[in-house]
Amino acid sequence: MGVRSLRTYISLFALSVFLVACHTKREVASTSSNASKYATLIGVSESELKNKKLIQFLDNWYGVPYKYGGADKHGIDCSHLACQMLKDVYDKKVAGTAGDLEKMCDHVKESKLKEGDLVFFKIESKSITHVGVYIANNHFMHASSKKGVMISDLNEPYFKKYYYTAGRINS
Repeated sequence: MGVRSLRTYISLFALSVFLVACHTKREVASTSSNASKYATLIGVSESELKNKKLIQFLDNWYGVPYKYGGADKHGIDCSHLACQMLKDVYDKKVAGTAGDLEKMCDHVKESKLKEGDLVFFKIESKSITHVGVYIANNHFMHASSKKGVMISDLNEPYFKKYYYTAGRINS
C-alpha cells in the first residue's frame, strides 16, 4: 500500500468515526428533546419519564391515524397499539382485543399506575371497547378514532365516565 493510499484510508476511517459519533450524539439529543416535549405535554419533569424506550415508542407512533383493525404506520387501532408497545418496549408478545388484553392483566389500582400499564374503558358498552398505555401523571397514550395516536388525561370527564380498570400484563 502506497503512502497516498494509506492517507486516503486513514482519512476515510477518521471521517467514518466522526460521522458515527455525530449520528450517535444526534440520537441521544433527539431522545432527550422528545422526552422534554412529552414531559411538557404531560405536565411532569423530564426526569419523571424514566422509561426512555416507552417515550421513543410514543414518539415513533404519535400522530399515526386511527384505522379499525390497523396495525401499522398507515393506521392503527387501540389494541394493536398496546400490543405493539408491549412487544417493542417490554419484549412481550401478546395479541387480541382490548377485552382480551384486560384478561391477561394483573389488575392495578388507578393510584398505583406505572409507565407501561394498560388502562381500559367501556365506552357506551357492557364490554371493554378501548385500551390505552399509561405514561405518567394520569396521562395515557392511545389510538383515538378521531385524532389517531395521542395523549389524553384520565381526569378528562369523557375518560372518567368510561374508565373501567387498569392492569399490568402478567410476566
